[in-house]
Amino acid sequence: MSQSFPEFATVAEAQADSRPHQSEGVALAVSADDFSALEERILRAVELVKRERSARTAAEDRAAKAEAQAREQTLIADQLHNELDALRAERDHVRQRVEKLLTQLDAIEL
Repeated sequence: MSQSFPEFATVAEAQADSRPHQSEGVALAVSADDFSALEERILRAVELVKRERSARTAAEDRAAKAEAQAREQTLIADQLHNELDALRAERDHVRQRVEKLLTQLDAIEL
C-alpha cells in the first residue's frame, strides 16, 4: 500500500522501546509482520463480506422468483378450482336431465 500509517510507526517505536535487547530493524520487522497479518485478515474479511452480500442478493432474487411463481400458481389453482366447480354443476345439470328423460321413458312403457 502506498499510504503511510503513523499509528503503526508509533506501535513499531513502542515495541522497539519495550525490547531494548533487540535491534531496531527486528522490531520494525515484527511490526511489519503484524501489519501484514492485519492486512491479510482485513482482506479476508472484505472478501467474506463480498461473498455474503452476493449470496444474500442471490437468495433475495430466488425468493422474489419463488414468490412470483407462488402468486402465479395460486391464480392458476383458483382458475382450476372455478373450472372444476363449473364442471361439477354442469354434470349435476346433465344428470338431472338424464334422470328426467329416464323417468319419461319409464312412464311411456307403463
